Amino acid sequence: MPSNAQSQPANGSEGKRRKKSKLFSMPEYAKNFRKRGEMDIGFLIIVMLLLVIGIIMMYSASYAWAINAGLESDYYFNRQLRMAIIGLVVLFITANVDYHLYRVPFVAIGAYIGSMALMLMCFIPAFSSDNEDANRWISIGSLSFQPSELMKLAMIFLLALVLSNNYNTISSKNTLLPSVLPSGIIMAVAAGLMIIQRHISGAIIIAIIGLMMAAASGMRKRYILFILLVGTVVGILAIELYTKIKNYDYLAVRIDVWQHPFDDERYSNGENWQIKNSLIAIGSGGLFGLGFGNSRQKFLYLPESKNDFIFAIVCEELGLVGALVVILLFLLLVIRGFKIATNAPDKFGMLTAAGIVFQIGLQALLNIAVVTNAMPNTGISLPFFSYGGTALIMQLAEMGIVLNVSRQSVPDKETEDSDIQPQPQPPCAKTHP
Repeated sequence: MPSNAQSQPANGSEGKRRKKSKLFSMPEYAKNFRKRGEMDIGFLIIVMLLLVIGIIMMYSASYAWAINAGLESDYYFNRQLRMAIIGLVVLFITANVDYHLYRVPFVAIGAYIGSMALMLMCFIPAFSSDNEDANRWISIGSLSFQPSELMKLAMIFLLALVLSNNYNTISSKNTLLPSVLPSGIIMAVAAGLMIIQRHISGAIIIAIIGLMMAAASGMRKRYILFILLVGTVVGILAIELYTKIKNYDYLAVRIDVWQHPFDDERYSNGENWQIKNSLIAIGSGGLFGLGFGNSRQKFLYLPESKNDFIFAIVCEELGLVGALVVILLFLLLVIRGFKIATNAPDKFGMLTAAGIVFQIGLQALLNIAVVTNAMPNTGISLPFFSYGGTALIMQLAEMGIVLNVSRQSVPDKETEDSDIQPQPQPPCAKTHP
């Protein structure tokens, strides 16, 4: 009896401590995970190819703008190269940090709340580097960054946490409260903050990523459609309401420009200048391009040629063949990334890897669609290519997380899903030979 009494927690205090610590601790099964092998070298090679090609093309597209600004011709190239080196260090770190760390509720929730706070800081004049019509950037000294890049990753972590924790009931009729409503709120808050920042493209990306992750988790189609419908209605109402505070007329102008890109008489202020010169650059490239460094549109004709419209310079200098190579690399990145997600050892790893890879692929798709005038201009950068240090570091950090998932991957025919708990057998259950 004494030995049994000693094994009982006194006054339930030990049980309470254990319950409270769940906010800060990894799930029990995650503590037993170990690195099972090397990272996916094929995925890493694709990332490195995109990075190298992107930096080279960014240099070609930026030096004329640097000279025009009174800077050294390689100013933007040197800054991007330094950020790429930092990003590779971060990639190495995230590739070696167990991704289950991001499943700790304190980490996932903290990252999400922290991203919200940074996005709200964009409205404080002391930190904002934007004009009064858009508030997307924070500037602290010489450092400037876009908090929405952090929000995309934080939302992926928190959604993966919610959906994986409720995986056993995700496809049941009783999933509305534990899964559907929290997922909808997480997406709505992130997208809403981007809408009031006049970052409509970011809100669209957030919504599509969230819906994709919900579908990948096995959530019923009716619930996914419910989230989509409610989100669309709320988004439209938010834009209508916020239009009274800030001007959203530019959306109608961009749609009109998309339909009439070469109608100069229609646009007295040159609203079609950017997309018109983008299409001229693409058409000038032909099949094999004008040759590296021989673009004409980058000489101050095409605005944002080093940023959102760098793919037009790729088409002009490398031609259709070069553009298809870049598109193929992004396609291979997505395919290889989804393969890693499929072989992830648990649902959290699968949803995290799939969400990250889908984000990169979606941004590339939307950017190319904008540059080729397949859709209205939305201000989306091309991953690994567009100038922007913090965005590049975040993208490489995300690639490191996917590589860490690949290090713990399970072969196709082996199943080890710790999110699916076995159903307990009743004590009186009979065993049969």
